[in-house]
Amino acid sequence: MTAALDDLLHLMDLESLELNLFRGQSRDIGSPQVFGGQVLGQALVAAMRTIDARRCHSLHAYFLRPGDFNAPIIYEVDRSRDGHSFSSRRVVAIQHGEQIFHLSASFHIDEPGLEHTTPMPQVPLPEDLQPLSFYLNQAPERLSKFAQTLLNKPQAFEFRPVQLPVYLDPTPRAATKSVWFRPSGVVPVDNETLHYCLLAYVSDYNLIDTALLPHGQSPMVIKMASLDHALWFHRPFCMDDWLLYSTDSPTASGGRALARGHIYSRDGVLVASTVQEGLIRPKPAP
Repeated sequence: MTAALDDLLHLMDLESLELNLFRGQSRDIGSPQVFGGQVLGQALVAAMRTIDARRCHSLHAYFLRPGDFNAPIIYEVDRSRDGHSFSSRRVVAIQHGEQIFHLSASFHIDEPGLEHTTPMPQVPLPEDLQPLSFYLNQAPERLSKFAQTLLNKPQAFEFRPVQLPVYLDPTPRAATKSVWFRPSGVVPVDNETLHYCLLAYVSDYNLIDTALLPHGQSPMVIKMASLDHALWFHRPFCMDDWLLYSTDSPTASGGRALARGHIYSRDGVLVASTVQEGLIRPKPAP
């Protein structure tokens, strides 16, 4: 296990303060505020700490205020309902006395049902692709400060993009892309909750920037921030092998963009889907 992945697993192990009350720490990964995926993953951890024998099948979250990575985050869980087949939880994240995030999550017992899935896109295997770090090193002067930090810091996940990143190829193109990803080490297989929360964490990567592709715009000249995030878990999965994140952006307007994603296992099974609206605003000229 890499030190970066070990540190992320430590972040996902929230401190229990009281019944339904948890505390989490943060890391500076180079973004101006706490990475949204971290808050998303930790909030799901808090919700799952109050659930027995049910899997999360969906969550919907709103990012209300920037998080301060120098201060702890308090997660308060509301046990909204425990029914025969479904349970519902609401989690509020608090910092400096203010709500910075809230999440609603639903949990479902295992039961049989009809099965179908959208086929996985035909893309090269991860072994035939270069890691993201290879592309980052090609033109570091074109990178945002966030990307430059990614270049210099060990990462908890390895990414292998199928298409050339927009900062190396600014040619306007269709708003679709795919990237393989996996943890940079081994995740304990006996902790299913951890696999779900790690997928929630990493689902905030490589999503809203899909909206830049039709415009050929680099993240250096665009301010981007997650506004909300929805995630559906369709089937059990394991984070120890490569997963494919296939994303598209159907629309952008009014300083916002919508992005959607499908996450497939290596053998082509759709395991999760995402939708996110994000801020996508040109930065003022210096």
